[in-house]
Amino acid sequence: MTDADPTDLADALAGRRIAVPESRALDLFADMLERRGATVLRAPLVAIHDAPDPAPVEAWLREFAEGGCDDLILLTGEGLRRLLGFAERAGGDLRDRFVARLGQVRTLTRGPKPARALRDLDLRPTLTAATPTTDGVIETLIAEDLAGRRVGVQLYGTDPNDKLVGWLQEAGAEVRPVAPYIYADDAEDEQVAALIDTLADGGVDAIAFTSSPQVRRLFQVAGRRECEDRLRAGLAATTVAAVGPIIRDALTERGVRVDLMPESSYFMKPLVNALARQLGSSR
Repeated sequence: MTDADPTDLADALAGRRIAVPESRALDLFADMLERRGATVLRAPLVAIHDAPDPAPVEAWLREFAEGGCDDLILLTGEGLRRLLGFAERAGGDLRDRFVARLGQVRTLTRGPKPARALRDLDLRPTLTAATPTTDGVIETLIAEDLAGRRVGVQLYGTDPNDKLVGWLQEAGAEVRPVAPYIYADDAEDEQVAALIDTLADGGVDAIAFTSSPQVRRLFQVAGRRECEDRLRAGLAATTVAAVGPIIRDALTERGVRVDLMPESSYFMKPLVNALARQLGSSR
């Protein structure tokens, strides 16, 4: 199996019903599935918002633009885009100075999404993590001399990533983290419970996860509603897809079988292709 986009799968999802948890690129993902013939069930699990207090983010941006970091670790593409938004809203030339400094420091991207966000600025990452995980970031940096280097770390959500920060500190780096966004559980529990019922009743052929907070939110609601067994049964009877290894691991840690994942390119288009192959061949 490859991640290529074969034309003979153009209608492979015709008649299939696929649940797509909410994400920043929900409409794009849903459109790709619908072009293959799928009926898409949009499932609002999580939303992403700017950090509620802009002051520490803007302070970090100004320090970074003034040369306060030697290296920058970008864990998510969403994070870089949010930082750009904060810089633009702060006014003046902060956004331009931030982008200029991005082109001067050593950057390391955890996966393809932050690398793509850099490319949108006509920049390229200096280093790419061996695998798109925290362990992959550490593996990539382990041979580098970090003593005394000022390392910016763009965090995701409210996760302090103690493992990465602690390792950097032990390596002698001065760690300067920034958390530009939060995950907000804005969807009503009733809507999430309805998705669990749909899964348990066999109402979808597949569910495609694109972020680990989606998985966390689904199981949180199931726990509160005391219907986790029903959720697990529904997932066991449904094709479960993950866009990449971080989401795959979040599912397997909860005992969920992951049926498919793109082989190497962890983007939505390869995920759609993998779903088309799996569901098209199982008719």
